[in-house]
Amino acid sequence: MTEPCCMILTTTDDPQEAERMAELLVTRRLAACVQTTGITSRYIWKGKFTRQDETLLIIKTTTRLAIEVERAIRENHSYEVPEIIQVPIERGLDAYLQWIAESTL
Repeated sequence: MTEPCCMILTTTDDPQEAERMAELLVTRRLAACVQTTGITSRYIWKGKFTRQDETLLIIKTTTRLAIEVERAIRENHSYEVPEIIQVPIERGLDAYLQWIAESTL
């Protein structure tokens, strides 16, 4: 059985910050893969409606490393309260999940 894996989602309004964070997570072997894509977010922040172009990071890692990934995001993120959401991977191709486990610390 492979090690439990998860995806962690975060966003930033700075594409360069997204790139730096993705590279940091992969080179530190906290994530096997980080995908980035442009999105538009709409939300209420401090009582004001906001529409913001952002970059979504989809971080593939092991459940065991999720706390370390969260720490790295918080230490390197410009937002006062960054989105950090962990989504368990209930099922997936065994070979892919094994690759995630082998690619991380």
